Amino acid sequence: MNLFDQISEDIKKAMLARDKVRLEALRGVKKEFLEAKTAKGANGELSDDTAVKIMVKMVKQRKESARIYEENNRSELAQNELSEAAVIEEYLPKQLSEEELEAELRSIIAETGAAGPKDMGKVMGLATKRLAGRAEGKVVSAKVKELLSNI
Repeated sequence: MNLFDQISEDIKKAMLARDKVRLEALRGVKKEFLEAKTAKGANGELSDDTAVKIMVKMVKQRKESARIYEENNRSELAQNELSEAAVIEEYLPKQLSEEELEAELRSIIAETGAAGPKDMGKVMGLATKRLAGRAEGKVVSAKVKELLSNI
Protein backbone atom coordinates (compact mmCIF):
# COMPACT_ATOMS: atom_id res chain seq x y z
CA MET A 1 0.00 0.00 0.00
CA ASN A 2 1.45 3.36 -0.98
CA LEU A 3 1.44 6.41 1.30
CA PHE A 4 -1.57 8.01 -0.42
CA ASP A 5 -3.73 4.92 0.19
CA GLN A 6 -2.38 4.54 3.74
CA ILE A 7 -3.31 8.15 4.57
CA SER A 8 -6.80 7.66 3.10
CA GLU A 9 -7.35 4.54 5.22
CA ASP A 10 -6.07 6.27 8.35
CA ILE A 11 -8.43 9.22 7.77
CA LYS A 12 -11.34 6.78 7.99
CA LYS A 13 -9.92 5.27 11.19
CA ALA A 14 -9.43 8.75 12.71
CA MET A 15 -13.03 9.64 11.86
CA LEU A 16 -14.33 6.51 13.55
CA ALA A 17 -12.12 7.13 16.58
CA ARG A 18 -13.19 10.80 16.66
CA ASP A 19 -9.49 11.77 16.87
CA LYS A 20 -9.75 15.42 15.86
CA VAL A 21 -6.03 16.29 15.77
CA ARG A 22 -5.10 13.19 13.77
CA LEU A 23 -8.01 13.75 11.38
CA GLU A 24 -7.04 17.38 10.69
CA ALA A 25 -3.39 16.48 10.16
CA LEU A 26 -4.18 13.63 7.78
CA ARG A 27 -6.72 15.68 5.84
CA GLY A 28 -4.04 18.32 5.37
CA VAL A 29 -1.62 15.67 4.10
CA LYS A 30 -4.21 14.25 1.70
CA LYS A 31 -4.97 17.74 0.39
CA GLU A 32 -1.28 18.30 -0.38
CA PHE A 33 -1.05 14.86 -2.01
CA LEU A 34 -4.06 15.57 -4.22
CA GLU A 35 -2.62 18.93 -5.26
CA ALA A 36 0.66 17.21 -6.16
CA LYS A 37 -1.17 14.50 -8.14
CA THR A 38 -3.12 17.05 -10.17
CA ALA A 39 -0.25 19.50 -10.63
CA LYS A 40 0.88 20.27 -14.15
CA GLY A 41 3.14 17.48 -15.43
CA ALA A 42 2.33 15.06 -12.58
CA ASN A 43 0.22 12.73 -14.83
CA GLY A 44 -2.02 11.81 -11.90
CA GLU A 45 0.64 9.77 -10.12
CA LEU A 46 2.29 10.36 -6.75
CA SER A 47 5.41 8.41 -5.92
CA ASP A 48 6.25 7.63 -2.30
CA ASP A 49 9.45 9.69 -2.67
CA THR A 50 7.43 12.75 -3.62
CA ALA A 51 4.97 12.02 -0.82
CA VAL A 52 7.80 11.88 1.72
CA LYS A 53 9.17 15.22 0.48
CA ILE A 54 5.72 16.78 0.84
CA MET A 55 5.34 15.46 4.40
CA VAL A 56 8.83 16.62 5.41
CA LYS A 57 7.90 20.10 4.19
CA MET A 58 4.62 19.98 6.11
CA VAL A 59 6.33 18.96 9.36
CA LYS A 60 8.85 21.76 8.91
CA GLN A 61 6.03 24.29 8.32
CA ARG A 62 4.15 23.17 11.41
CA LYS A 63 7.22 23.35 13.63
CA GLU A 64 7.98 26.85 12.32
CA SER A 65 4.38 27.91 12.98
CA ALA A 66 4.58 26.50 16.50
CA ARG A 67 7.77 28.48 17.14
CA ILE A 68 6.08 31.68 15.97
CA TYR A 69 3.00 30.97 18.12
CA GLU A 70 5.24 30.41 21.16
CA GLU A 71 7.01 33.73 20.54
CA ASN A 72 3.59 35.41 20.55
CA ASN A 73 2.44 33.64 23.74
CA ARG A 74 -0.15 31.48 21.95
CA SER A 75 0.85 28.14 23.46
CA GLU A 76 -2.51 26.45 22.73
CA LEU A 77 -2.05 27.09 19.00
CA ALA A 78 1.61 26.04 19.17
CA GLN A 79 0.63 22.78 20.87
CA ASN A 80 -1.92 22.04 18.13
CA GLU A 81 0.74 22.58 15.42
CA LEU A 82 3.22 20.33 17.24
CA SER A 83 0.55 17.63 17.68
CA GLU A 84 -0.19 17.67 13.95
CA ALA A 85 3.55 17.56 13.16
CA ALA A 86 3.89 14.48 15.39
CA VAL A 87 1.06 12.73 13.52
CA ILE A 88 2.68 13.45 10.14
CA GLU A 89 6.11 12.33 11.39
CA GLU A 90 4.67 8.86 12.06
CA TYR A 91 4.53 8.32 8.28
CA LEU A 92 8.09 9.47 7.61
CA PRO A 93 11.07 7.12 7.47
CA LYS A 94 12.99 6.73 10.73
CA GLN A 95 15.34 9.68 11.25
CA LEU A 96 19.06 8.92 11.21
CA SER A 97 20.98 9.13 14.46
CA GLU A 98 24.04 11.40 14.70
CA GLU A 99 26.38 8.44 14.18
CA GLU A 100 24.41 7.00 11.25
CA LEU A 101 24.29 10.42 9.59
CA GLU A 102 28.03 10.89 9.96
CA ALA A 103 28.74 7.43 8.54
CA GLU A 104 26.47 8.06 5.54
CA LEU A 105 28.07 11.45 4.89
CA ARG A 106 31.60 10.06 5.14
CA SER A 107 30.77 7.45 2.48
CA ILE A 108 29.23 10.14 0.25
CA ILE A 109 32.33 12.33 0.69
CA ALA A 110 34.56 9.37 -0.26
CA GLU A 111 32.31 8.53 -3.21
CA THR A 112 32.37 12.07 -4.61
CA GLY A 113 36.08 12.50 -3.93
CA ALA A 114 35.49 15.76 -2.06
CA ALA A 115 38.74 17.37 -0.94
CA GLY A 116 37.55 20.27 1.17
CA PRO A 117 34.88 22.92 1.76
CA LYS A 118 34.93 23.97 -1.91
CA ASP A 119 33.32 20.61 -2.81
CA MET A 120 30.33 21.12 -0.52
CA GLY A 121 27.93 21.51 -3.47
CA LYS A 122 28.90 18.12 -4.89
CA VAL A 123 28.45 16.39 -1.53
CA MET A 124 25.18 18.16 -0.69
CA GLY A 125 23.67 17.31 -4.08
CA LEU A 126 24.14 13.59 -3.51
CA ALA A 127 23.38 13.77 0.23
CA THR A 128 20.02 15.49 -0.23
CA LYS A 129 18.93 12.82 -2.72
CA ARG A 130 20.15 9.89 -0.66
CA LEU A 131 19.04 11.13 2.77
CA ALA A 132 15.68 12.62 1.76
CA GLY A 133 13.20 12.32 4.60
CA ARG A 134 15.71 10.64 6.91
CA ALA A 135 17.58 13.76 8.02
CA GLU A 136 16.76 17.46 8.12
CA GLY A 137 18.53 19.61 5.52
CA LYS A 138 20.01 22.06 8.05
CA VAL A 139 21.51 19.23 10.07
CA VAL A 140 22.98 17.57 6.96
CA SER A 141 24.45 20.86 5.76
CA ALA A 142 26.07 21.62 9.11
CA LYS A 143 27.54 18.13 9.35
CA VAL A 144 28.88 18.22 5.77
CA LYS A 145 30.49 21.59 6.46
CA GLU A 146 32.08 20.20 9.64
CA LEU A 147 33.36 17.06 7.93
CA LEU A 148 34.74 18.90 4.89
CA SER A 149 36.54 21.51 6.99
CA ASN A 150 38.39 18.69 8.76
CA ILE A 151 39.76 17.19 5.53
